[in-house]
Parts: sequence; C-alpha cells; structure tokens
Amino acid sequence: MNLYKFVSNSINEKLGFDANLETPKNREFGDFATNAAMVMAKSAGKNPRELAGDLLPKISELDFVENASIAGPGFINIKIKDNFIWESADKKIEIKNPNPLTIDMDYGAYNVAKSLHIGHLRTSIVGDTFNRIAKFLGHNTISYNHIGDWGRSMGLVIAWIKKLHPDWPFFQDKFNSKLDYSKYYIPVQELDTYYPSAAELAKTDEEFMEQARVITAELQKGHAGYNALYNVFIPVSLKAMEDVIKKINIMPFDNTLGERNAAKYIEPVEKILREKHLLEKSDGAEIIVVKKDSDTAPMPPVMFYNSRGAVPYDATDIMALYYRKITDNPDKIIYLTDSRQKLHFEQLFRVAELTNLFPTENLEHIGYGTINGADGKPFKTRDGNAAGLNDIIEMVNNAARVRVLESGKKINNEITESIALAALKFNDLMHDLRSDYIFDPESVTSFEGRTGPYILYTAVRLNSVLKKSNVKTNNSKLVELSKDERNLLIGLLDFERTVQVAFDNRATDILANYVYDLCQLVNTFYHNCPILRDDVDEQIRAQRMKIVQIAFNTLSTVIDLMGLKIPNEM
Repeated sequence: MNLYKFVSNSINEKLGFDANLETPKNREFGDFATNAAMVMAKSAGKNPRELAGDLLPKISELDFVENASIAGPGFINIKIKDNFIWESADKKIEIKNPNPLTIDMDYGAYNVAKSLHIGHLRTSIVGDTFNRIAKFLGHNTISYNHIGDWGRSMGLVIAWIKKLHPDWPFFQDKFNSKLDYSKYYIPVQELDTYYPSAAELAKTDEEFMEQARVITAELQKGHAGYNALYNVFIPVSLKAMEDVIKKINIMPFDNTLGERNAAKYIEPVEKILREKHLLEKSDGAEIIVVKKDSDTAPMPPVMFYNSRGAVPYDATDIMALYYRKITDNPDKIIYLTDSRQKLHFEQLFRVAELTNLFPTENLEHIGYGTINGADGKPFKTRDGNAAGLNDIIEMVNNAARVRVLESGKKINNEITESIALAALKFNDLMHDLRSDYIFDPESVTSFEGRTGPYILYTAVRLNSVLKKSNVKTNNSKLVELSKDERNLLIGLLDFERTVQVAFDNRATDILANYVYDLCQLVNTFYHNCPILRDDVDEQIRAQRMKIVQIAFNTLSTVIDLMGLKIPNEM
C-alpha cells in the first residue's frame, strides 16, 4: 500500500482542495503534516492558526486518523491509528497500473571485439535496475543492448587481423565461402587486444587508418571475405559479453541488436529522408541539418553517409529508431549512456521529429557521470589503463575476501562473491546518477554504514529469525505497537511511493537510500524489540514475527530490484 498517497488523497478529498502532505523527521509530532491552512489562509481571509482550527475537525473525522493537532504558525500534525497501520502493512504488495507504457530501454551499448570496461558499469547496473523497476510498476519493457558491431572499429579489427595473418583466406581476391571457419577461431583474450593495438597504430600510421576506412566501407557493402571473418569473431565477443552480464547479475537483454541490424533498414530510412528533402550534400558526404533558428549553442548536422559511402553510427541510430517504430512502436524510448553523448541524442531526437518517427517527448536520454579514482580523474588500473569490467569485479571480490578474513567468519566463495556483488552494485546505485563519484573497492565492501554488505546483512538477519522460529503469524493480532515497531511499519508502507518516485525521477539513489534507511529501522527494531527470548509474551512474539516477515518480504523485493542476491548466511 502507498500510505502517503492514500493519506494525501483522503485529506484532499475531505478538505476539497489539494493540500501539501509532508513527512516529519521526528515522528513524535505526527506521522504526517500539512501546511494547508498556511497556504489557504490568505484566500480564506483568516489567520493560518485560525484556519487550521477550522480544518482540524474535518481531518479528525477520517477513520484512519488517531488525532490531529496544530503546531507552530499553522501546521497540522496527523497521527495514524495503529490498527490501520497494522492492517495496511499486512496487505500483499500489488501494483495496479491503469496506464502501462511500452518502453524500449536502451542500455549496455557494448562494443564488439572490445572487452567491457569501467565505462560500462553504470549503464549496465543502473539500466538493469530501471528495467526491473519499470516492470515492477506494471510497464511493458523491451531491453536493448545496442552493440557497436558495424562501424570504424570493425574496420580497425579486421585490418589488424590482416596485418597479423595476411595469408588467411578471408583476404584473398576470390574468397571461398565453403571454407571451414572453425580452425580460424580467435580466443577472447587475444581478440580483446586487437582493437586497442589497431587504434594505437592508426594514430600514427595514416596508411593503416586508410586501410581500416576502406575495409569498413567494403564490409558494409557486403565483402564476402570480411563478412566471413566478422562472423568468426562476433560469437566470441558476444559470449564474453554474456559472461560478464551473468557475473553482475544483469537480466538478459531482450534484444542484443546493434548497428549491423539497424543498417538493414537503410533503404526505407533513406527514402523517408529524401521524400522530406532532408539530405544535403557536403564535401562528398550526405548530411541532415538539424539546427533551428532559435538555437544559440552550436548544433552540428547529422552525417548519414560519409565521403566513402559508409554509414556512421549517427545514421545507424536513426535506422534503429525506425526498426523500433515498425517492431515495438513504444510509447517511450529511454537511452542510458555517458553524459558526454548529450549532443548526439539531441541531434537524434531532432531527426526523429523531422522524419515523424517519434515526437521528442517520447524520447529520453539519461546521461550518467563518470567513475573516478581518488585523484578525481577517471578510474584506471595501476598501469594507467582504463579498468576492464572484469578487473573491477575482481578488485571488489578481493576486497570482500579481505573483509571476510578480518571478520573471522568462515564464509564460502559463493557467499563472498554475493557480498562483493552487493558492494559493487549498491555503491553505484546510491550515487546521484548524473554526478561523478569516487570509487574505492575497500570502502564499498565495508560491512557497516551505507554499503551493499550492510543491506545484505540486515536481510540475512531477518531470514535467520524466520528460520529459527516456528511461530505461526497468519492470524497474529495486534497487541500494541511500540515506537520502534510503528516506525518500521510506516517505513515499510513507504516502499511503493519510493519505487514510483525513483522511477519518475530516474533516480536510483532514492531507492538505494530508502533501503538503507529501512535497514536502520529494521536493526533498531531488532535490538529494542526482543522476539524469540523466553520472557516475550506469546502474542507479542507473534506480532513481532509478523513484522519480521513483512520486513523481510519488502526488503527482499527492494534487493531484487537492485539486482542483488541474498546469501543464506553472512
């Protein structure tokens, strides 16, 4: 139940106007407060406290209100009846969405023949959580890993392979398509070195760069040998992506389709552009002008064909929009990428509007900040290179192993990796998505404070109580709520509102900070409200066990939304 929404709607209906409902930090004054009297006093021609006195009886008439009182210059504090809180918390969480949307969620954006690096951490973790939240709220989501598999990087990789193996049949003038490709298998460890090596050489060797450009254009035009070689290393790269996705517990993408798939739709997209007279010649290339007369900042054109006739990624993004229009026809498309791609998506959305594919309000780009080291610069390994995602995972795994050893506990490797996963993912989710943050494997694996392991520890603690007890809670009746029991239940009843607000604001930190605050309420309740002790009254024990069950169910749901795994012990 969304307690906040229920109370707010009930008060608004009773008073006949929309009042602002707040949640006081100190619940001793009330569970909720409204400044309705202060807002309406002027129009009513009354003193705020006087008007509050008029509103008080109306609010007190609501059957869920224990009492209402005036505070300060005219605030009205509202306390909810214990019995209403108890019955509301006991109801199963059921999200009813009267207007579900079909949402294409574009995150991941991994590159073929390149190992995943730290730059893919936030798009993967945050994108997956938004996807889970949207599904939980009743929306129909279709997730896309829009891979880079058709542009200049492919030309560079193939040019590098040609440099290493010029005798391979893929580079012969008359390519035999019936060849057995299996003997040309490239191990992923070797494949991962090709693009960095090729890109580095291309910086100083113009001849090599030109060869890569030519290969890119010929690959896209259907060169048999290049396409056969492409089909050799693509499965290797996709398998490596899948392995990392599993490691960080990301839901499988509904579609791993990138630039190559989009490029299949070049003809219908080009037809639309030509019919609307949107393509213009420019130095041998063809571009789309998206600048408006009202623009004050630079707005470069979008390149559709480059001077060699190849299709750049700007163009394939337009084709990907077309593909999604004719297949999913979503109500909304959400892109999650590095904030440095802001301009690119502004250009893309303008093209979508010019072509009538989608109105701009149906398209959204969420740009995230960078992950930095202690020096405030993008996080790198000790050798100065951008950290691979596998490197990051291993760093956090090692830090978690150290923490476990320091604790003196004997925990198996599977549980240690669950702790490390929670540390890594929660640390990312709790930061403002749009801001940079400092990454430190040792601090994020702490078992205390605002960390993933602390969240898991709390869930394990609740589960341990449930396992130890044989108390039946199905028909447990309310005896009396202590302050800590009450605070926990109200915190649990704020779950649905929090999830909705987190999604509406595209802010995972709202959800992460909620679950941390909830865990604090759980642990305060655990310390101050004995449950299984022999001197605890039977009815009180049943009541508290019911609270434990409700808390564990809610906490488990939040943990799942963040893509974490609750271990059996810690």
